Amino acid sequence: MDRGFEFWMAVRYLRVRSQELFISMITWISVAGVAIGVASLIIVMAVMGGFEADLRDKILGANAQIRILPTASTQLTDWQGVSNAALAVEGVRGATPYVDAQVMLMARGRVQGVQFRGVDPATVNQVLELDNYVVKGGLDGFEGNRPPVLVGSEMAKNWGLYVGDDVKVVSPEQAMTPAGPIPRFRMFRVAGIFTTGMYDYDTGVLFARLNDARDFLRMDSGVSGVELSLHDVFDAPQLAAQLAKALPEGYKVRDWTEMNRSLFEAMKLEQIAMILILGLIVVVAAFNIASTLIMVVMEKSRDIGVLKAMGASNSSVRRIFVFEGGVIGVTGTVIGGVGGVLISLLLEKYKFLRLPSDVYYIETLPVELDPVLIGIVAVCAVALCLLATLYPSWQASRLDPVETIRYE
Repeated sequence: MDRGFEFWMAVRYLRVRSQELFISMITWISVAGVAIGVASLIIVMAVMGGFEADLRDKILGANAQIRILPTASTQLTDWQGVSNAALAVEGVRGATPYVDAQVMLMARGRVQGVQFRGVDPATVNQVLELDNYVVKGGLDGFEGNRPPVLVGSEMAKNWGLYVGDDVKVVSPEQAMTPAGPIPRFRMFRVAGIFTTGMYDYDTGVLFARLNDARDFLRMDSGVSGVELSLHDVFDAPQLAAQLAKALPEGYKVRDWTEMNRSLFEAMKLEQIAMILILGLIVVVAAFNIASTLIMVVMEKSRDIGVLKAMGASNSSVRRIFVFEGGVIGVTGTVIGGVGGVLISLLLEKYKFLRLPSDVYYIETLPVELDPVLIGIVAVCAVALCLLATLYPSWQASRLDPVETIRYE
């Protein structure tokens, strides 16, 4: 039997007749179920992809994409040679030394443990986006009798700190005096305020000039390590392995995917869970398609008997109902796909869903549409709908034309 005729019969069975309003209503419910499921999946994946991309950008803006650390000591003395060797590797964009230590910060009668980072003002912006994050003041051009530091915006707000205020930084190492060991401390002056959009960074990180940090921590000419930026951040694992082979023994190389593995794995797990939960909507819609086709088979049993009596094969009858379920699935998928993409684009452009800034690190929902994922959702939805047609179409093909015509 001609495939065009089979498709025509499938479409004809979807048309509404006065005595088939209930079946038609179930059909449209099935279409709506597929559309809602597909649209929900697209919107959720776009929002979660936007969250992941936004968080990744913020992490990579405040942290290096690759770090080179010494393994045998707490200081990296030949950091100039390490930087030059790293910059010689294709794909590495910039390098800067850094000092990193945990200290106590005291100001306004408050005490808090913070991460104390010394950076080189001449090269830090080749790796970090520090200048883009500074909203007031800065390390460059600071003049005063106390060394400058940058504090996070959340810490400045919570502690009531302003540019020009003095803060006390206490080292975990103790200084020996005739009276016994006492904590070492130094007074610093707030030279600027930065904001990264991440609460942990904006409340728990201090930036100082490299030489001031080394002097305070008594590191002489050494540093904690070297940070690198790359032309393509997704090349970090491969370049880290390449650097580990190129550098002599005594160094370890860590990339951003390794340093933030648990965070991004947790986000992936949440994304998979949401996809599975929302995918159940499409599964329920597929069951609705199966029940709709079963009722159509029962309603059209006489027509099926006539078709088989006229020479239609079992495979032709099966294809009629597969086409019918496919039309329902494709219609719902197209409607849901267009609706999901449209809502995501509107959400990205007009940002009509606001988030409380005191709870989340962003004010609006970020959106990132991935055409590949949209295509996968569409293909899987249509495939589920086609699978739902297998039993009803098989049941229709098994009808005996003599019996159906006799009792009709």
